[in-house]
Amino acid sequence: MKSIRFARSPLLSERLPPWRQRLVLVLLLGSFATLVGRALYLQGINNEFLGDKGRARFERVIDISATRGRITDRHGDVLAVSTPVRSIWAIPEDAQLAPAQARNLAALLEMDVREVSRKLAAEREFVYVKRQLPPEVADRVSALHLPGIHQKDEYRRYYPAGEVTAHMLGFTGVEDAGQEGIELAFNDQLSGKPGSRRVIKDRRGNVVEDVESIRPPLEGRDIALALDSKVQYLAYSNLRHALEENRAKAGGIVVIDAKTGEILALANLPTYNPNNRVRLAGAQLRNRALTDTFEPGSTLKPFTAALALESGRVRFDTPIQTAPGKMTIGTATISDAHTHGVLTVAQVIQKSSNIGAAKLALSMKPEEMWTMFDSVGFGTPTRLGFPGEVGGRLRPAKTWKPIEQATMAYGHGISVTLIQLARAYQVFARDGDYLPLSLSRVDGPPPSGKPVFSAQTAREVRAMLEMAVQPGGTAPKAQIPGYRVAGKTGTAHKLEGGAYANKYVASFVGFAPASDPRLIVAVMIDEPSNGKHFGGDVAAPVFAQVMGASLRSLGVPPDAPLRPLVTAASEWAREEM
Repeated sequence: MKSIRFARSPLLSERLPPWRQRLVLVLLLGSFATLVGRALYLQGINNEFLGDKGRARFERVIDISATRGRITDRHGDVLAVSTPVRSIWAIPEDAQLAPAQARNLAALLEMDVREVSRKLAAEREFVYVKRQLPPEVADRVSALHLPGIHQKDEYRRYYPAGEVTAHMLGFTGVEDAGQEGIELAFNDQLSGKPGSRRVIKDRRGNVVEDVESIRPPLEGRDIALALDSKVQYLAYSNLRHALEENRAKAGGIVVIDAKTGEILALANLPTYNPNNRVRLAGAQLRNRALTDTFEPGSTLKPFTAALALESGRVRFDTPIQTAPGKMTIGTATISDAHTHGVLTVAQVIQKSSNIGAAKLALSMKPEEMWTMFDSVGFGTPTRLGFPGEVGGRLRPAKTWKPIEQATMAYGHGISVTLIQLARAYQVFARDGDYLPLSLSRVDGPPPSGKPVFSAQTAREVRAMLEMAVQPGGTAPKAQIPGYRVAGKTGTAHKLEGGAYANKYVASFVGFAPASDPRLIVAVMIDEPSNGKHFGGDVAAPVFAQVMGASLRSLGVPPDAPLRPLVTAASEWAREEM
């Protein structure tokens, strides 16, 4: 067979010069050497670039939660503590779960499977599936090995006393920041500062290596409150019993150490359980002792008497004509519940005479009364740091009409909070001065008190207040076996729509032992509706129960002989509003 020549073109048959072959070879070898050199440079000499790229893909900086500080009572008993929990989060793009996997996850989280699927279908890079799970539940979720599902360590606040201390302590949100009460007032001290660390994660988001600690967490500081857990429980339980017995709408109670200004107890009803706030309503959240104002009624009469004594206008035994039990000022008429005739200043307080208090007030200038009310803290918040605290209502003296000055003498036309009322009574329990109130335990000597009245005036009013709880006074139900008690009842109509309604606020404020006062207790019962509404019938028994048990708990020695108490109400035990 004849051979065939395929390359007959002169170009194909032409031989290339040797130097061209060598040039190509040199270029190829040079390129290869450049690549090898670059590789050696990047991986051996200057490997930061590739290291940065690698770290950007797998290295992460994660936060380390700081443990929130504990809240304890004055004896060190824990009232609020942070417990470890876990939150389940997901990367929706990676969380491609089969229907059976989604159902298993929803069952463990106690969620509707449709809600879980909705969250995993979100067009976001990060989504929380459920927050603050118990560790044992989170472990069961982890055992499912679901793609794109991750966990985060967090803390949840736990309150051992539950609803008993709810309004005092408040609560935290899901981010462990204070929302109400002490948790909010002392949030900066309690919260601490989170730390951070650098880790390496695999493509599924699991930590495979702990690289380094960037910043250690700064743990929150513990707070020791002035609150006494035993006194707090006594206050709460007796207040609850009183509201149930009198079918009242709401109530509040405050217990103060007269020696230091420390708040030993503060309770309100209705209340709530801070550990389970699923059905929390606004009325339950209200810290009524600090946020609700009311007309204090006859609990203000001792201040009117003290001012009259201090000014030298009257003495303890100065007679005042209160007959015929009515008094007209302008077009308005005020009256007493009973006709008393001539009463001394002391008896005006004992019998709770509106006429007597009004005459004392009208003997003074409005500016004098306003200055006195202002000096004991009415019209000004106590500035404890609680959210929503109000200052009450104390109008300027220049706007007062004579009838308004007269009614303010017995607690109408002025509004206060329960905490203000308790604070103001320090002037009678402390020989004429009062201390700033303290939520925290006072370890050193208390600050100096602010003088308002002379010690002589304070002692004379204290004696009047002792008469008020004895037979013939308005509050024999405030007596305590073994202790001398001093205090005053208050009963006032409620204002609704600018007019007085047929609804009442009953109150009582007092202190004991009267010979050397240690505790001040203020009680307010809102809208009692079980046949009784006077402060002496509704609020005074709460005072007696709480004060007596608290004094015994604190080891305060008795200052009176043990004898049967005379509690039968006399004809004078009913006060005018």
